[in-house]
Amino acid sequence: MRWIFLLHNNAQKRHGNWCVSSSIPPPLFIHGCLSQTDQFPWSWGFQGSEARQQHRFHSPKPCHLENLRAQDPVRRIEAEGGFTELWEPNSEELQCAGVNMVRHTIRPRGLLLPGFTNAPKLVFVVQGTGIRGVAMPGCPETYQTDLRRSQSSGNFRDQHQKIRQFREGDLLVVPAGVSHWMYNRGQSDLILIVFVDTRNVANQIDPFARKFYLAGRPEMMRRGEWEGRSYRGSSGEKSGNVVSGFADEFLEEAFQVDSGLVRKLKGEDDERDRIVLAEEDFDVLMPERDDQERSRGRYVESETENGFEETVCTLRLKHSIGRSEHADVFNTRGGRISTANFNNLPFLRQVRLSAERGVLYNKAISAPHYTVNAHTLAYATRGSARVQVVDNYGQSVFDGEVREGQVVMIPQNFVVMTKAGDRGFEWIAFKTNDNAITNLLAGRVSQMRLLPLGVVSNMYKISREEAQRLKYGQPEMRIFSPGRTQR
Repeated sequence: MRWIFLLHNNAQKRHGNWCVSSSIPPPLFIHGCLSQTDQFPWSWGFQGSEARQQHRFHSPKPCHLENLRAQDPVRRIEAEGGFTELWEPNSEELQCAGVNMVRHTIRPRGLLLPGFTNAPKLVFVVQGTGIRGVAMPGCPETYQTDLRRSQSSGNFRDQHQKIRQFREGDLLVVPAGVSHWMYNRGQSDLILIVFVDTRNVANQIDPFARKFYLAGRPEMMRRGEWEGRSYRGSSGEKSGNVVSGFADEFLEEAFQVDSGLVRKLKGEDDERDRIVLAEEDFDVLMPERDDQERSRGRYVESETENGFEETVCTLRLKHSIGRSEHADVFNTRGGRISTANFNNLPFLRQVRLSAERGVLYNKAISAPHYTVNAHTLAYATRGSARVQVVDNYGQSVFDGEVREGQVVMIPQNFVVMTKAGDRGFEWIAFKTNDNAITNLLAGRVSQMRLLPLGVVSNMYKISREEAQRLKYGQPEMRIFSPGRTQR
């Protein structure tokens, strides 16, 4: 049977500070052997501009952001194959932004158990390499062996959905309600920083992150912790996976297995928590790299995807934001910044999130700027920096050092400026909009450059010559080289 589905996309290309929209005049119909698209409410429902602006639920109470903090995780959960660290979800900053932050450290041969959340996630690979599986509902098992040969020989061979590789510097997308797992196939620890957008419109339960595991008996956050009690001093009680609440006889009939296997499904005696150590013969089907990829010595990602050739079951859910050749802003003495938004990773339009990867060299400065349409959650991946944040009253709400492993939230429209320490500074910033727009206050393409000299001189009560120096004195853009201060 042939299914007919509609692909309709509004491609947008950014040029400088302008966004130019174009659309395909006639609808494009394609015949194929794919599942019905109504099984994928998060995949092809491109919204109008008005709907996209209302993609997040507002905070039920006013935000008190007079004193921002650089935050460390407050809770650590040990597991057999690593550990998980959690930031305080009830902090004023994270509650206002409507997000949660998690960090996984997975040891070699560690497997993060399959599960799904009630809100979309972005995952940045801080360190290590691995593979992951994303179980797209309704899609077929496209990775399979020669089933006819294995059936004739009497050997059973597996088949499953596509396995995706990732490495340090990759940004991974996980839609709400879609199960995924991750495995560390490297020789060192795999470190992942996870950003969960709990106020995203995809979350229709409540403004808290709920993780549903398919296996094991992980330690979970209880209702009281969601409603205001701190993570600190929590009991650490074990919960069950999503099948553990069903009656044994229901599961025996549903899976066609015996009672002994049902008890293992429920994980009643499983103390390994959410990260387990896999057996030595951990086996998944993956194609060998072709000769061209092998000769280059690394995995090569296609740069030609624009969203039109992506089908529901083969969506691209990764972007190598950490690679220097992907830099959108580059200063040989200052550093670089790379951006992932719906233009280079089209699926971000569906989860309505984006990210920014930044590298500042020793003593370099990131220009004073603000994000027009999004909150920003910045996680320091290496080094340290002095960060200053100013609110709408012109008051400093944060002025301090941000070190590796800490998180700082910069609210929408709050102006931020960063100066790297002696060892430089690197960060990953998650933003609550799929096309987050940054406005600069200094340097090229800044607000100051857009103003006439007469306006600048009168607004600051300075001479025309002083206004000219103020407007054109900084020739660099976004990242400023160290040591350029004029006395």
